[in-house]
Amino acid sequence: MDKNAIKELVSSLGEEKVVTDKEIVRLYSKESSGLSGNAIAVLFPESAEEVSRIASIAYRLEIPIYPQGSSSSLSGNAFPSKMGVIVSFERMNKVKNVSLIDSVAIVEPGVRIEELNFMLEEKGYMFPIDPASQSIATIGGAINNGAGGLRGAKYGTMKDWVNGLEVVIPDENGTRLSLGCLTIKCRHGYDLVRLIIGSEGTLALVVGAALRIVPIPERVVTILSFFNRLEDLLNAFVEIKESGVQPYIAEFMDKKTVELAAKGVDISFSPNGNMLLISIDTTAESSGRVMNWLVDTMKRHNAIEIQSALMQQEAEEKGLFKIRRNLFSAQSRLGKKEGRPSRVFIEDIVVPPSKIPAAVSKLREIGEKYGFIVSLGGHIGDGNIHPSVVYDPEDEEEKKKVYRWFEEVMEVSLELGGSISAEHGIGTMKKGGMKMEFSEKSSEKAIDIMREIKAVFDPKCILNPGKVFDC
Repeated sequence: MDKNAIKELVSSLGEEKVVTDKEIVRLYSKESSGLSGNAIAVLFPESAEEVSRIASIAYRLEIPIYPQGSSSSLSGNAFPSKMGVIVSFERMNKVKNVSLIDSVAIVEPGVRIEELNFMLEEKGYMFPIDPASQSIATIGGAINNGAGGLRGAKYGTMKDWVNGLEVVIPDENGTRLSLGCLTIKCRHGYDLVRLIIGSEGTLALVVGAALRIVPIPERVVTILSFFNRLEDLLNAFVEIKESGVQPYIAEFMDKKTVELAAKGVDISFSPNGNMLLISIDTTAESSGRVMNWLVDTMKRHNAIEIQSALMQQEAEEKGLFKIRRNLFSAQSRLGKKEGRPSRVFIEDIVVPPSKIPAAVSKLREIGEKYGFIVSLGGHIGDGNIHPSVVYDPEDEEEKKKVYRWFEEVMEVSLELGGSISAEHGIGTMKKGGMKMEFSEKSSEKAIDIMREIKAVFDPKCILNPGKVFDC
């Protein structure tokens, strides 16, 4: 079957778009979580029509399809779980149109978020979703994963910024569908666009998107503060929220993680303590007043060091975001044992922001219970916390402990009225957690409904099989 499939795909796409070299296929079969699989080929379509042909062939021959952006996933949703074909969208990377009047950008799925924003910046606009991996993360991957980011405190996630989608579904014809609209207001039946966003490539192949864009704020005031006590940091954030101000960015990291994240980072100050990063968008006239208020708030809660900037460019020049952007690297090193293999396990829970102090306390207790050095950081503005541990994947006892830790962290999110996944998705790693959450809500029927929806879009279960739930 593999040989026949490859022959037909080559005939349909051309040899240069069907790669079977084992080393290249192996490279594309890995994701950032550390999980990997194998595939018979990597396909590189350059148009929606070619994706349609791939879907038609795969449907007829019942070949699993694994859509892929940049494989920066951390939940096990971007690797091939069994033999099939990886469809890389890296060659579908065009920004087709930008309309400032309509506040929309029409893009292909392989466009990288950072590249899109470089282009929009010249026009005074931006696409506000900014995951930490934005330099490599693609629009298609962000749509499939329902990505968020640093500006999530104000702008939410991908589901809030996609007006319309062009998708391909796996059937005899590789049918192309145009879903949603170019406009923000759009009511013509069930919202299939929101159904596709966050579906992790299990329902359709995204081949185009109409994205909402917004003007870049006139001024963004940024304060980077450090505290001896994490409790003081949390209290400072609570005061900001209770004041009625909605932060543009609100991020935090604990002291241990800050120490590692600051190493090798080119900054003019010496960070020490638990870190709170707050940005507020404002006007030129009010920026000084906003900064003074933020500084006073930090001082009232015992900040031991405060760095500030009146404009975004100044904040970048001072390196106020560099430590936060180095979070993943720091989490990968914290607790690593010399001479032993290591793997980082990064969680992705969310709780109501008012429950963050309680969540942090419980997460510390769980870490101590299992003897792990736990790194705490994340998007405090929307309640999204990324606790992480480093463990030895060759130590079976430690692996058992880390999975128990993983499960208890998810339980904390549910106890506090949150969710087991905020932006990383379900993939293969959180299928049990998803069942746990719907059971907690006495809504197990919801998973049955999801299976039925999956069967309508993908009756042969060939789109990213094994992810979210088993067919």
